[in-house]
This record gives sequence, C-alpha cells and structure tokens, in this order.
Amino acid sequence: MIPIGIYTIPEMACVGLSEEEAAKRHPGERILVGRGRFEEIARGQISGVQDGLLKMVADHTGRKLLGVQIVGEGATELIHLGQMALLAGTGVETFVENIFNFPTLAEAYRVAALDVLERSR
Repeated sequence: MIPIGIYTIPEMACVGLSEEEAAKRHPGERILVGRGRFEEIARGQISGVQDGLLKMVADHTGRKLLGVQIVGEGATELIHLGQMALLAGTGVETFVENIFNFPTLAEAYRVAALDVLERSR
C-alpha cells in the first residue's frame, strides 16, 4: 500500500493493484475499472487542466477498491486519498456518498466511483 509517484510532466501516481495485477489475482472474475477524466471535472475546465485521468480498479462486485492510478497535474498529491481508502478497506461507494470540495481535481474520485458502480450493474 505504498504509493508510487513519478514527478514528470504530467505527473503519474499509483497505489494498490493495477488492472492487470487485479486480473491475475482474481482469475475468472471480471475486474471493474472506472475512469474520472480531468476534462469532465469543473476544476479541470476552470484551470485548463484537461489532460488527466484517475482510474479506479475494483472487484467484480464494484464494491471493493483494489487500486488507483492517476496521470495528470497533482497526481502525486491526489493518490493519498486512494491510499487511505485502501488502507481503511473503504468501499467504492464511499466516494459517491461523500461530498468533495467543489471545484477540486479530487472530484475525479467520485466520477470514477460512479463509473465503477455503473459497470457493476
């Protein structure tokens, strides 16, 4: 559960399992992936940060968070929210049920969680 940050332009960060690692650890199960694109987030539009993506990896039920990958401005700072959720065993729905400051790039967590839950149906 140690986050990895790469300080490039754009920044990259990850914690937990990638989509490929999750598929290997859970053979025969569908791995769900939700995406929150910075261009969809108000803060991304306001600040011109359009080239960014937060990817949330979840189990086949769409409830258990397995990993988070982020590419874009502030990725190395945003990843810690995913790390805390993984350490606490927080479910994907928690990102939908809670309120994020608006506008922030962290709202991409909510968008990605909604995407995961939609795919779980």
